[in-house]
Amino acid sequence: MKRMDLKIRGMSCHHCVMAVRAELEKIGDVKVDEVIVGGAKVRYDESKVSPAQLEEAVKRAGYEPVAVS
Repeated sequence: MKRMDLKIRGMSCHHCVMAVRAELEKIGDVKVDEVIVGGAKVRYDESKVSPAQLEEAVKRAGYEPVAVS
């Protein structure tokens, strides 16, 4: 599994954290290790999930992905 750290703009509270976590967990083959205000750490099967899909999940939650590493 590949590891990715997402930096996310617009998060400010526990609700934000839960919204991002919920959207990321909807994607199959993704393990959410941590979500905090301003970011998330995930592991995913890179043969089934793309970084763009992870970014789209953050956008669906209402936030802006600003950096992926």
